[in-house]
Amino acid sequence: MPLITWTREQFATNVSAHDAEHQEIFRLLNVLGDSVASGDRAAVGRDLDALIAYVAQHFAAEEANFESYGYPAMPGHKVEHDKLVATALDLQKKFHAGEADVTADTAAFLVDWLTNHIPKVDKLYGSFLNEKGVN
Repeated sequence: MPLITWTREQFATNVSAHDAEHQEIFRLLNVLGDSVASGDRAAVGRDLDALIAYVAQHFAAEEANFESYGYPAMPGHKVEHDKLVATALDLQKKFHAGEADVTADTAAFLVDWLTNHIPKVDKLYGSFLNEKGVN
């Protein structure tokens, strides 16, 4: 069973590139959840690395759009991105050093972050970017 499922009603920003990226983040998080459940530490490490790399790429794409179109809420939005990236990179470093594990609680934290961030923060940029011609 997936940890999280993307639905248009709950998660669509109406910026197609970012919606597709969000769907890929959900897929990667679900893959990580499966690895955690399997107990295969090597798979967990590989899937954690893939998720973090993709999220960083996605955040950069969002922020590039914000900058290009003068999105006024960019500073606060970027702070949220930076906090998550710092947390994720710290976990990644500790995991690979054998100082931390990725657990079901880790996955639940990420699900919670996404289910709060996308509907409450990301959806706000949708109409702004749509007005600028970004669909």
